[in-house]
Amino acid sequence: MRLNRFLHFFLAFTLLLGIVSCSSDNDDEQEIFYGNGFLISNEGTFGKPEGDVTFVSADLNLKQDNIFSLNNGGAKLGDVLQMIAYRGENAYLLLNNSNKIQVVNRYNFKAVGQVTAELNSPRYMAFANNNMYVTNDKYGGAKYVSIYKASDGSFIKKISFTDAAERIVEAGNNIFVQNASFGFGNKISYINTSTNEVQSTITLPDGNINKIISNNQNVYAIAADAANSYIYQISSAGSITKTTTLTGIVDAKNLEISNGKFYFSSGKSVYAMDMTATTAPSTPLFTVANSVDQYSALYGFSVINDKIFTSDSNGFTQDSKIVVYSTTGAIIRAFTSGIGSNGVYPN
Repeated sequence: MRLNRFLHFFLAFTLLLGIVSCSSDNDDEQEIFYGNGFLISNEGTFGKPEGDVTFVSADLNLKQDNIFSLNNGGAKLGDVLQMIAYRGENAYLLLNNSNKIQVVNRYNFKAVGQVTAELNSPRYMAFANNNMYVTNDKYGGAKYVSIYKASDGSFIKKISFTDAAERIVEAGNNIFVQNASFGFGNKISYINTSTNEVQSTITLPDGNINKIISNNQNVYAIAADAANSYIYQISSAGSITKTTTLTGIVDAKNLEISNGKFYFSSGKSVYAMDMTATTAPSTPLFTVANSVDQYSALYGFSVINDKIFTSDSNGFTQDSKIVVYSTTGAIIRAFTSGIGSNGVYPN
């Protein structure tokens, strides 16, 4: 197994030169090992089947675009690749406007299955207690979590909400649903995965939620009001256990955690602070360069070990620009990815 993976990765080095995509006619005949690197999810243009995935090697020297299409006979992945999740050797590619989850082998990107039942504008997904949980939030329509057996993707049930059903994370083998979207809403639903029922609703005392994440069996929510922003730590039992007030920092978003530090953005600026700190940083770690608009500037933001990945979506009119920074704010590498790059995932 290790020898095969080494040979696959060696082949990748011989096929890909520099930080450019490989596009020869024989791409679909070559098997490249996509482990030991990063996967970038590219939404594509809304209404067109342009979603796909970019692979970048761990040292950022090699890149291959459109790896689903390349490894599946030119097939189109679908419309709006919202996110990527992993379970075992499979990667789950959630397509928001195609209403499906495409399952592939995460190491060779060959398609192995699909989930389509009870999906209506799916947003995010998470795994817990041998089940798969997917938020669905149709604009002006139904908002719910659809639940499936992780083993075969068969539908179990749905849990409906009156508020938004946006991000979803696992902590302590339980599921937490962000009932807030686009900076409106302050509630999080806690689903007990033993019963698949809502156990409780957590209401944040200040601010509207911009994002929730999971780290070390806790849930963290970043929220903001007109004057300040807040980071809430929530236990896997559904209790708020700590609040960090980011005094004077407005509309903080894009919360990430790595090596004991919070990373987040406000406007075009990125901040870092120790998780144990009690005062907000006075200056940003760095500020991204000008973009076509502020919405595009930090469309994608991921922190993985000692690398900060930012994506400028360029107004969805051309390929995204990925800039990778060190945790001191120095630029390590810049390259292009697909249209609407929204996240980076270690593989």
